[in-house]
Amino acid sequence: MEREPVITRAHKKTVPGVPRARRSLYLHYVLEPFLYLSPAILLIGTVMLIPLLIGIGYSFQSIELLNPFNTGWIGIENYLKLWSDRKFWIALENTFWWTFWSISFQFLLGLGLAMLLNTQFFGKKLFQALVFLPWAVPTFLSALTWAWLFNPVIGPLPHWMTALGILSEPYNIMGDPDL
Repeated sequence: MEREPVITRAHKKTVPGVPRARRSLYLHYVLEPFLYLSPAILLIGTVMLIPLLIGIGYSFQSIELLNPFNTGWIGIENYLKLWSDRKFWIALENTFWWTFWSISFQFLLGLGLAMLLNTQFFGKKLFQALVFLPWAVPTFLSALTWAWLFNPVIGPLPHWMTALGILSEPYNIMGDPDL
């Protein structure tokens, strides 16, 4: 006769449907992407967090535009002045309405274009090309810029690398399979 397993607190923490031996493998696949992304997350967090903290620190100081080194700690005095400033509230209301209507317009225009492009009509391919042109052109121009920068004849990067002694002569770096 086989004994029924005793359910303990440790068993309740297991992943449903995954045997005990495969649990660590499951966690490995769940946590591994975050391990690879952690340098980028730290860099983006630092690039965003440091200016944010500096800006918050500036908000508690008295800073003169033409004399930026003449500062002093004034606490929440800037916030009290802002709270009682009528122009601030007008600007805040204008910002709210501008944001609301621009997001609404973009959403409705995008939804309308998506619904239109989901139907069959004469000239659909041309219309699709015209709609997606503003999205594709910056990417295309960026690719052309990088192609020019690395061009061995007229591009500056291979010539600068030659001048610095990194390359023996300007050549097509992007076409070298050894690199």
